[in-house]
Amino acid sequence: MKKIIHSIVFGFLLAIPFFNYAQAPNLGTAANFVLFTSTGAVKNIGKSNLTGNVGTNSGSNTGFGNVNGVMQTSNGATAAASADLLTAYNQLNTTTTTAAHSPLLGNGDTLKAGVYAIAAPTKLNLRLVLDAEGNPNAVFIFKIGGAFSTNAAASIVLIDGAKSCKVFWKVEGLVSMATNTAMAGTVIANNAAINMSTGVTLDGRALSTSGAITVNGITANTPIGCGSPVLTGPAAPNMGSSICYALFSGNGSVTNSGLTRVTGDIGTNVGLTVGFNPLFVNGMIHTIPDGSTSASAADLLNVYNYLNTLPYDIELLYPAQFGQSLVLTPHTYLMNSATALTDTIILDALGRASAVFVIKIYGALSTSTFAKVKLINGARALNVFWLVQGAVNINDYSDMAGTIVCNNAAIDLKTGTKLSGRAFTTNGALSTASVNVIMTAGCTVMPVTWLYFRGSSVDNKVILDWATTNAINNKYFIVERSTDGKNFSAINEQAASANDEAKYAYIDVNPQLVNYYRLKQVDKDGRFSYSTMVLVNLSAETINTFSIHPNPMVGTVVNINIRSAERQQAQIMIADVSGKVIYTKEILLEKGNQLYQINNLKLNAGTYVTTLVFNKSKMTGRLIKQ
Repeated sequence: MKKIIHSIVFGFLLAIPFFNYAQAPNLGTAANFVLFTSTGAVKNIGKSNLTGNVGTNSGSNTGFGNVNGVMQTSNGATAAASADLLTAYNQLNTTTTTAAHSPLLGNGDTLKAGVYAIAAPTKLNLRLVLDAEGNPNAVFIFKIGGAFSTNAAASIVLIDGAKSCKVFWKVEGLVSMATNTAMAGTVIANNAAINMSTGVTLDGRALSTSGAITVNGITANTPIGCGSPVLTGPAAPNMGSSICYALFSGNGSVTNSGLTRVTGDIGTNVGLTVGFNPLFVNGMIHTIPDGSTSASAADLLNVYNYLNTLPYDIELLYPAQFGQSLVLTPHTYLMNSATALTDTIILDALGRASAVFVIKIYGALSTSTFAKVKLINGARALNVFWLVQGAVNINDYSDMAGTIVCNNAAIDLKTGTKLSGRAFTTNGALSTASVNVIMTAGCTVMPVTWLYFRGSSVDNKVILDWATTNAINNKYFIVERSTDGKNFSAINEQAASANDEAKYAYIDVNPQLVNYYRLKQVDKDGRFSYSTMVLVNLSAETINTFSIHPNPMVGTVVNINIRSAERQQAQIMIADVSGKVIYTKEILLEKGNQLYQINNLKLNAGTYVTTLVFNKSKMTGRLIKQ
């Protein structure tokens, strides 16, 4: 009878899942630290990337560059963490063991959730797989009765729902991780040091109750989940009317040299805006201050004041070393002096597309050549804000993201810069040189839909005709003419029709030999946009013209009306705003007017540049895809 009862009890115990025995300890405030010791120095050698606080309650922190966390030394935060760490250690120490294990871990083995006791010094070799078997509450605890070390390139692999925040290593001795180890979980060394070699990655924490911590060129982060804070960053500022601008100065000239492409409005509230080619600007160019620039200047000041008074979460202590593949998460950051972005800064939204990043720089901002802001895990440029209390100098071929708000200083975007966002200064000049600026979302612009704009010469006169549709807010058109394709003057104005689809015509009775025409379409709210440019040349030897319709393009078919001065070879090219060629075709033109149709042209919504290269000339026009 007793044997039967014993068998039943034993069977019942075996039926209880391991995770009932394995209870995760409460780390308390120690959970905020990626590296921490209650007593001892914390030292870094080389370039380490760390996310989480770093500190000691009795010792020093040395050798660290910028850390995505707070450096804490012998203060209230470290005292609390020290007490909480001791509590967590005691909880781990008293957990009920569910299985014993040999002093060698890994070699491709797979372990289930539970509490594993290893009496002797232990080594991790090759790969150890921790399998949660689909249980989101699975806890893995390793109680090691001596030192713990890893071989080079050893790794912990988590599968089937296993989480690093539920993996714990209690070590009664020195912890030593060899080069390129991939470690997961919270490591607590009791009265011993922790050493982590070059290339080690740790998804977890390295904590010691008493002992020095030394790291050398590692990457480590506090694990996500298990009650860790959900990072969304601060609330984004209300951009007001400034949201429709890509480049703007509240007080100062806005100038460009070279071929610059901009999506968004350009302007200044005091001074002139010059040097931008309307063909490459998908937005309004405010050549002189107007009502829109006045409103934008006021709203920009509100944006600045909001960002300036926003409390910061993390101070990056080495502004001159900013970049170098540092990873930032959704927070408000402060750098308290002139800042140099070198190489790459990585903004990690942790899978939350609405996460906001604010980087406050109390000094000038400069970048190296080819510097880059890299957005990962859902980070979006529209949620990134840079507040700079000094001049902004973005060096050649840099790739920036976010809205730059510069206060009382100049902005210089140098050759080849790509900016996904906006560049604003409250008071200072703004200059660009062959850059590409794409304003992030937020401004709803409803330009007129162009069906076509054409020009032809008859009896030494030029006949222009055009048609539009969906002109909900259209007020009037201005016909502009130029002899060089750069400097235009108005020659006619026509009121807009109220019809859904409207046709217009104008005869230029006093044309020049070479005539570039464009239409300036003005909305009722004062905003305006330009049509593509048409060339009509009255010299019999060089009459080459072309026009595009429908424009904007709504399907996959686009028509190009071409007037050729002679029988000749020509090339059609369509490129996006970055210069990437989407379509190219060599064609043979007969003398006179002809239609060339491109079918099945699949373009994403945006602005494209169409170029027609003749034997003796080249012409460009803008194609918009809705």
